[in-house]
Amino acid sequence: MGTYILRRLLLIIPTLFGILLLNFAIVQAAPGGPVEQLIFQLEGHDAQGSTSRVGGGGGDIGASTQADTSSYRGRQGLDEDIIDKLNKQYGFDKPLSEQFGTMVWNYLHFDFGDSFFRSVSVIDVILEKMPVSISLGLWSTLIIYVISIPLGIRKAVSHGSTFDVATSSIIIIGYAIPGFLLAIGLIVIFAGGSFFDWFPLRGLTSDHFDELSVWGKITDYFWHLCLPLIAYTIGGFATLTMLTKNSFLDEINKQYVQTARAKGLEERQVLYGHVFRNAMLIIIAGFPSAFISIFVTGSLLIEVIFSLDGLGLLGFESILNRDYPVIFGTLFIFTLIGLVINLISDLVYVLVDPRIDFESR
Repeated sequence: MGTYILRRLLLIIPTLFGILLLNFAIVQAAPGGPVEQLIFQLEGHDAQGSTSRVGGGGGDIGASTQADTSSYRGRQGLDEDIIDKLNKQYGFDKPLSEQFGTMVWNYLHFDFGDSFFRSVSVIDVILEKMPVSISLGLWSTLIIYVISIPLGIRKAVSHGSTFDVATSSIIIIGYAIPGFLLAIGLIVIFAGGSFFDWFPLRGLTSDHFDELSVWGKITDYFWHLCLPLIAYTIGGFATLTMLTKNSFLDEINKQYVQTARAKGLEERQVLYGHVFRNAMLIIIAGFPSAFISIFVTGSLLIEVIFSLDGLGLLGFESILNRDYPVIFGTLFIFTLIGLVINLISDLVYVLVDPRIDFESR
Protein backbone atom coordinates (compact mmCIF):
# COMPACT_ATOMS: atom_id res chain seq x y z
CA MET A 1 0.00 0.00 0.00
CA GLY A 2 2.91 2.34 0.68
CA THR A 3 4.11 1.98 -2.90
CA TYR A 4 0.62 2.66 -4.21
CA ILE A 5 0.27 5.81 -2.09
CA LEU A 6 3.69 7.08 -3.19
CA ARG A 7 2.85 6.45 -6.84
CA ARG A 8 -0.45 8.30 -6.52
CA LEU A 9 1.23 11.23 -4.79
CA LEU A 10 3.83 11.47 -7.55
CA LEU A 11 1.09 11.42 -10.20
CA ILE A 12 -0.42 14.55 -8.63
CA ILE A 13 2.48 16.66 -9.97
CA PRO A 14 2.02 15.97 -13.73
CA THR A 15 -1.77 16.05 -13.31
CA LEU A 16 -1.66 19.53 -11.76
CA PHE A 17 0.82 20.69 -14.42
CA GLY A 18 -1.38 19.42 -17.24
CA ILE A 19 -4.54 21.04 -15.85
CA LEU A 20 -2.80 24.39 -15.36
CA LEU A 21 -1.26 24.24 -18.85
CA LEU A 22 -4.59 23.42 -20.49
CA ASN A 23 -6.41 26.25 -18.73
CA PHE A 24 -3.54 28.67 -19.36
CA ALA A 25 -3.82 27.88 -23.08
CA ILE A 26 -7.60 28.35 -23.04
CA VAL A 27 -7.15 31.80 -21.49
CA GLN A 28 -5.11 32.86 -24.53
CA ALA A 29 -8.14 32.30 -26.77
CA ALA A 30 -10.47 34.32 -24.56
CA PRO A 31 -11.06 37.94 -25.59
CA GLY A 32 -10.35 40.74 -23.16
CA GLY A 33 -8.15 40.67 -20.09
CA PRO A 34 -6.97 42.63 -17.03
CA VAL A 35 -5.21 45.36 -19.04
CA GLU A 36 -8.22 45.88 -21.26
CA GLN A 37 -10.46 45.97 -18.20
CA LEU A 38 -8.36 48.79 -16.75
CA ILE A 39 -8.30 50.63 -20.06
CA PHE A 40 -12.07 50.76 -20.13
CA GLN A 41 -12.16 51.82 -16.50
CA LEU A 42 -9.72 54.65 -17.20
CA GLU A 43 -11.92 55.77 -20.07
CA GLY A 44 -15.02 55.70 -17.89
CA HIS A 45 -16.58 52.61 -19.45
CA ASP A 46 -18.00 49.54 -17.76
CA ALA A 47 -15.03 47.23 -17.35
CA GLN A 48 -17.13 44.10 -17.08
CA GLY A 49 -18.84 44.91 -20.33
CA SER A 50 -15.59 45.40 -22.19
CA THR A 51 -15.31 41.77 -23.14
CA SER A 52 -18.42 42.02 -25.24
CA ARG A 53 -16.80 44.80 -27.28
CA VAL A 54 -13.60 42.88 -27.90
CA GLY A 55 -13.32 41.19 -31.27
CA GLY A 56 -11.15 38.31 -32.36
CA GLY A 57 -9.22 35.82 -30.26
CA GLY A 58 -6.42 36.32 -27.81
CA GLY A 59 -6.47 37.97 -24.44
CA ASP A 60 -4.11 40.47 -22.85
CA ILE A 61 -1.49 37.84 -22.28
CA GLY A 62 -1.19 36.93 -25.93
CA ALA A 63 -1.32 40.54 -27.06
CA SER A 64 1.32 41.69 -24.62
CA THR A 65 3.87 39.14 -25.75
CA GLN A 66 3.86 40.69 -29.18
CA ALA A 67 4.66 44.13 -27.72
CA ASP A 68 1.84 45.57 -29.80
CA THR A 69 -0.07 47.88 -27.52
CA SER A 70 -2.30 49.00 -30.38
CA SER A 71 -3.97 45.56 -30.27
CA TYR A 72 -6.00 46.62 -27.23
CA ARG A 73 -9.46 47.73 -28.20
CA GLY A 74 -10.57 50.98 -26.61
CA ARG A 75 -7.03 52.23 -25.90
CA GLN A 76 -7.51 55.40 -27.99
CA GLY A 77 -6.37 58.51 -26.13
CA LEU A 78 -4.17 56.65 -23.66
CA ASP A 79 -0.44 57.19 -23.61
CA GLU A 80 1.70 54.28 -24.81
CA ASP A 81 3.74 54.49 -21.61
CA ILE A 82 0.61 53.82 -19.56
CA ILE A 83 -0.12 50.68 -21.56
CA ASP A 84 3.48 49.52 -21.21
CA LYS A 85 3.38 50.12 -17.45
CA LEU A 86 0.17 48.12 -17.16
CA ASN A 87 1.71 45.25 -19.10
CA LYS A 88 4.77 45.33 -16.89
CA GLN A 89 2.66 45.55 -13.74
CA TYR A 90 0.76 42.40 -14.67
CA GLY A 91 3.83 40.65 -16.06
CA PHE A 92 2.44 40.54 -19.59
CA ASP A 93 5.61 42.00 -21.06
CA LYS A 94 7.26 38.57 -20.81
CA PRO A 95 6.92 35.59 -23.18
CA LEU A 96 4.06 33.19 -22.50
CA SER A 97 6.43 30.36 -21.58
CA GLU A 98 8.11 32.54 -18.97
CA GLN A 99 4.76 33.68 -17.57
CA PHE A 100 3.55 30.09 -17.22
CA GLY A 101 6.85 28.91 -15.75
CA THR A 102 6.87 31.70 -13.18
CA MET A 103 3.28 30.92 -12.21
CA VAL A 104 3.98 27.21 -11.75
CA TRP A 105 7.15 27.91 -9.75
CA ASN A 106 5.29 30.29 -7.44
CA TYR A 107 2.45 27.82 -6.99
CA LEU A 108 4.86 25.07 -6.04
CA HIS A 109 5.91 27.37 -3.19
CA PHE A 110 2.23 28.12 -2.47
CA ASP A 111 2.70 31.74 -3.49
CA PHE A 112 -0.51 32.67 -5.30
CA GLY A 113 0.06 36.40 -5.53
CA ASP A 114 -2.53 39.16 -5.20
CA SER A 115 -5.85 39.66 -6.92
CA PHE A 116 -5.66 42.14 -9.80
CA PHE A 117 -8.83 43.97 -8.76
CA ARG A 118 -9.25 43.39 -5.02
CA SER A 119 -5.84 44.56 -3.72
CA VAL A 120 -5.60 41.54 -1.41
CA SER A 121 -3.88 38.18 -1.68
CA VAL A 122 -5.62 35.29 -3.40
CA ILE A 123 -5.56 33.28 -0.15
CA ASP A 124 -7.31 36.11 1.70
CA VAL A 125 -9.95 36.31 -1.05
CA ILE A 126 -10.63 32.58 -0.77
CA LEU A 127 -10.74 32.66 3.04
CA GLU A 128 -13.19 35.55 2.87
CA LYS A 129 -15.61 33.47 0.78
CA MET A 130 -15.11 30.22 2.69
CA PRO A 131 -17.86 30.65 5.36
CA VAL A 132 -20.62 30.54 2.75
CA SER A 133 -19.16 27.54 0.91
CA ILE A 134 -18.42 25.68 4.15
CA SER A 135 -21.97 26.31 5.35
CA LEU A 136 -23.65 25.15 2.15
CA GLY A 137 -21.26 22.26 1.54
CA LEU A 138 -21.13 20.88 5.07
CA TRP A 139 -24.79 21.03 5.98
CA SER A 140 -26.13 20.00 2.58
CA THR A 141 -23.84 16.94 2.54
CA LEU A 142 -24.85 15.93 6.07
CA ILE A 143 -28.55 16.41 5.33
CA ILE A 144 -28.35 14.37 2.14
CA TYR A 145 -26.50 11.49 3.83
CA VAL A 146 -28.63 11.49 6.99
CA ILE A 147 -31.85 11.28 4.95
CA SER A 148 -30.78 9.25 1.92
CA ILE A 149 -29.07 6.31 3.66
CA PRO A 150 -31.93 5.37 6.06
CA LEU A 151 -34.43 6.02 3.28
CA GLY A 152 -32.50 3.80 0.86
CA ILE A 153 -32.34 0.99 3.44
CA ARG A 154 -36.06 1.24 4.12
CA LYS A 155 -36.81 1.20 0.38
CA ALA A 156 -34.65 -1.91 -0.07
CA VAL A 157 -36.40 -3.75 2.77
CA SER A 158 -39.85 -2.78 1.43
CA HIS A 159 -38.96 -3.10 -2.26
CA GLY A 160 -42.00 -2.90 -4.50
CA SER A 161 -44.32 -1.64 -1.74
CA THR A 162 -46.45 1.49 -1.83
CA PHE A 163 -43.84 3.26 0.33
CA ASP A 164 -41.08 2.37 -2.14
CA VAL A 165 -43.02 3.62 -5.16
CA ALA A 166 -44.22 6.80 -3.43
CA THR A 167 -40.79 7.81 -2.13
CA SER A 168 -39.19 7.06 -5.50
CA SER A 169 -41.69 9.38 -7.15
CA ILE A 170 -41.00 12.14 -4.63
CA ILE A 171 -37.20 12.05 -4.89
CA ILE A 172 -37.30 11.86 -8.70
CA ILE A 173 -39.58 14.91 -8.81
CA GLY A 174 -37.19 16.69 -6.46
CA TYR A 175 -34.27 15.69 -8.67
CA ALA A 176 -36.03 17.13 -11.71
CA ILE A 177 -36.73 20.52 -10.11
CA PRO A 178 -33.94 23.04 -10.87
CA GLY A 179 -32.49 24.39 -7.63
CA PHE A 180 -32.57 28.01 -8.78
CA LEU A 181 -36.23 27.70 -9.77
CA LEU A 182 -37.13 26.29 -6.37
CA ALA A 183 -35.10 29.09 -4.75
CA ILE A 184 -37.19 31.71 -6.51
CA GLY A 185 -40.38 29.92 -5.46
CA LEU A 186 -39.25 29.76 -1.85
CA ILE A 187 -38.51 33.48 -1.84
CA VAL A 188 -41.90 34.29 -3.35
CA ILE A 189 -43.72 32.17 -0.79
CA PHE A 190 -41.66 32.39 2.41
CA ALA A 191 -39.31 35.39 2.17
CA GLY A 192 -41.67 38.31 1.76
CA GLY A 193 -42.37 37.82 -1.93
CA SER A 194 -46.14 37.48 -2.21
CA PHE A 195 -47.29 35.41 0.76
CA PHE A 196 -45.29 35.01 3.98
CA ASP A 197 -42.30 36.86 5.39
CA TRP A 198 -40.87 34.13 7.60
CA PHE A 199 -37.26 33.95 6.42
CA PRO A 200 -34.56 36.51 5.55
CA LEU A 201 -33.96 37.24 1.90
CA ARG A 202 -30.21 37.73 1.85
CA GLY A 203 -26.93 37.06 3.60
CA LEU A 204 -25.62 34.37 5.93
CA THR A 205 -26.27 36.32 9.14
CA SER A 206 -28.19 39.38 10.30
CA ASP A 207 -26.65 42.84 10.58
CA HIS A 208 -26.81 42.70 14.39
CA PHE A 209 -25.29 39.20 14.53
CA ASP A 210 -22.38 40.24 16.79
CA GLU A 211 -24.81 41.58 19.40
CA LEU A 212 -26.69 38.29 19.77
CA SER A 213 -26.17 35.64 22.43
CA VAL A 214 -24.58 32.31 21.56
CA TRP A 215 -27.96 30.63 21.10
CA GLY A 216 -29.21 33.67 19.21
CA LYS A 217 -26.26 33.44 16.81
CA ILE A 218 -26.91 29.76 16.18
CA THR A 219 -30.59 30.40 15.56
CA ASP A 220 -29.89 33.36 13.30
CA TYR A 221 -27.31 31.37 11.32
CA PHE A 222 -29.65 28.47 10.56
CA TRP A 223 -32.56 30.84 10.01
CA HIS A 224 -30.62 32.40 7.13
CA LEU A 225 -29.47 29.00 5.85
CA CYS A 226 -32.88 27.34 5.80
CA LEU A 227 -34.13 28.38 2.35
CA PRO A 228 -30.74 28.19 0.58
CA LEU A 229 -30.18 24.66 1.93
CA ILE A 230 -33.60 23.50 0.76
CA ALA A 231 -32.92 24.81 -2.73
CA TYR A 232 -29.33 23.50 -2.67
CA THR A 233 -30.13 19.94 -1.56
CA ILE A 234 -33.46 19.24 -3.25
CA GLY A 235 -31.85 17.42 -6.16
CA GLY A 236 -29.20 15.59 -4.16
CA PHE A 237 -31.29 12.83 -2.58
CA ALA A 238 -32.15 10.75 -5.63
CA THR A 239 -28.69 9.41 -6.53
CA LEU A 240 -27.57 8.46 -3.02
CA THR A 241 -30.96 7.02 -2.05
CA MET A 242 -31.18 4.77 -5.10
CA LEU A 243 -27.52 3.79 -4.76
CA THR A 244 -28.11 2.75 -1.15
CA LYS A 245 -31.25 0.85 -2.06
CA ASN A 246 -29.64 -1.06 -4.93
CA SER A 247 -26.55 -1.88 -2.84
CA PHE A 248 -28.72 -3.37 -0.10
CA LEU A 249 -30.86 -5.28 -2.58
CA ASP A 250 -27.73 -6.86 -4.07
CA GLU A 251 -26.50 -7.96 -0.64
CA ILE A 252 -29.85 -9.11 0.76
CA ASN A 253 -30.17 -11.79 -1.91
CA LYS A 254 -26.70 -13.31 -1.30
CA GLN A 255 -26.08 -16.67 0.33
CA TYR A 256 -24.50 -15.41 3.57
CA VAL A 257 -27.69 -13.47 4.34
CA GLN A 258 -29.80 -16.59 3.90
CA THR A 259 -27.40 -18.45 6.18
CA ALA A 260 -27.66 -15.77 8.87
CA ARG A 261 -31.44 -15.96 8.73
CA ALA A 262 -31.35 -19.75 8.91
CA LYS A 263 -29.35 -19.48 12.14
CA GLY A 264 -32.31 -17.69 13.72
CA LEU A 265 -30.96 -14.14 13.78
CA GLU A 266 -33.48 -11.35 13.91
CA GLU A 267 -34.01 -9.39 10.71
CA ARG A 268 -32.52 -6.28 12.28
CA GLN A 269 -29.37 -8.20 13.25
CA VAL A 270 -29.09 -9.60 9.74
CA LEU A 271 -29.61 -6.20 8.15
CA TYR A 272 -27.27 -4.10 10.28
CA GLY A 273 -24.88 -6.78 11.51
CA HIS A 274 -24.15 -8.47 8.18
CA VAL A 275 -25.59 -6.60 5.22
CA PHE A 276 -24.81 -3.05 6.26
CA ARG A 277 -20.99 -3.16 6.07
CA ASN A 278 -20.88 -4.76 2.63
CA ALA A 279 -23.72 -2.70 1.18
CA MET A 280 -22.33 0.58 2.49
CA LEU A 281 -18.84 0.07 1.07
CA ILE A 282 -19.26 2.23 -2.01
CA ILE A 283 -21.30 4.84 -0.15
CA ILE A 284 -18.98 5.31 2.82
CA ALA A 285 -15.88 5.30 0.66
CA GLY A 286 -17.40 7.89 -1.64
CA PHE A 287 -18.18 10.33 1.16
CA PRO A 288 -14.88 12.31 1.01
CA SER A 289 -15.16 12.98 -2.72
CA ALA A 290 -18.89 13.72 -2.45
CA PHE A 291 -18.24 16.28 0.26
CA ILE A 292 -15.37 17.99 -1.51
CA SER A 293 -17.31 18.21 -4.77
CA ILE A 294 -20.11 20.10 -3.05
CA PHE A 295 -17.68 22.09 -0.92
CA VAL A 296 -15.48 23.53 -3.66
CA THR A 297 -17.89 24.06 -6.51
CA GLY A 298 -20.55 26.18 -4.90
CA SER A 299 -23.72 27.18 -6.66
CA LEU A 300 -23.60 30.45 -8.53
CA LEU A 301 -27.35 30.83 -9.03
CA ILE A 302 -28.22 29.92 -5.42
CA GLU A 303 -25.61 32.37 -4.12
CA VAL A 304 -26.84 35.15 -6.39
CA ILE A 305 -30.52 34.58 -5.57
CA PHE A 306 -29.92 34.60 -1.81
CA SER A 307 -27.10 37.20 -1.92
CA LEU A 308 -24.53 34.76 -0.53
CA ASP A 309 -20.98 35.77 -1.37
CA GLY A 310 -19.29 32.37 -1.75
CA LEU A 311 -16.83 30.56 -3.98
CA GLY A 312 -19.35 30.09 -6.77
CA LEU A 313 -19.88 33.83 -7.13
CA LEU A 314 -16.14 34.44 -6.68
CA GLY A 315 -15.33 32.14 -9.60
CA PHE A 316 -17.88 33.81 -11.85
CA GLU A 317 -16.70 37.33 -11.03
CA SER A 318 -13.05 36.35 -11.44
CA ILE A 319 -13.70 35.01 -14.93
CA LEU A 320 -15.80 38.03 -15.82
CA ASN A 321 -13.09 40.43 -14.63
CA ARG A 322 -10.23 38.31 -16.01
CA ASP A 323 -8.69 38.17 -12.52
CA TYR A 324 -6.07 35.62 -13.49
CA PRO A 325 -4.39 35.17 -10.06
CA VAL A 326 -7.75 34.26 -8.50
CA ILE A 327 -8.74 32.03 -11.43
CA PHE A 328 -5.52 30.03 -11.52
CA GLY A 329 -4.96 30.16 -7.75
CA THR A 330 -8.37 28.65 -6.95
CA LEU A 331 -7.93 26.16 -9.80
CA PHE A 332 -4.61 24.97 -8.36
CA ILE A 333 -5.77 24.82 -4.74
CA PHE A 334 -9.03 22.97 -5.33
CA THR A 335 -7.57 20.64 -7.96
CA LEU A 336 -4.87 19.69 -5.47
CA ILE A 337 -7.47 19.15 -2.76
CA GLY A 338 -9.57 17.05 -5.14
CA LEU A 339 -6.65 14.82 -6.09
CA VAL A 340 -5.71 14.26 -2.45
CA ILE A 341 -9.35 13.53 -1.56
CA ASN A 342 -9.51 10.92 -4.35
CA LEU A 343 -6.52 9.20 -2.81
CA ILE A 344 -8.17 9.33 0.61
CA SER A 345 -11.30 7.76 -0.92
CA ASP A 346 -9.23 4.82 -2.15
CA LEU A 347 -7.71 4.40 1.31
CA VAL A 348 -11.18 4.46 2.86
CA TYR A 349 -12.17 1.60 0.53
CA VAL A 350 -9.34 -0.47 2.01
CA LEU A 351 -10.29 0.44 5.58
CA VAL A 352 -13.92 -0.51 5.01
CA ASP A 353 -13.10 -3.71 3.14
CA PRO A 354 -9.55 -5.09 3.69
CA ARG A 355 -10.09 -7.51 0.77
CA ILE A 356 -9.50 -4.59 -1.61
CA ASP A 357 -5.83 -4.21 -2.52
CA PHE A 358 -5.01 -1.45 -4.98
CA GLU A 359 -1.29 -2.15 -4.81
CA SER A 360 -1.70 -5.69 -6.18
CA ARG A 361 -3.40 -4.22 -9.23
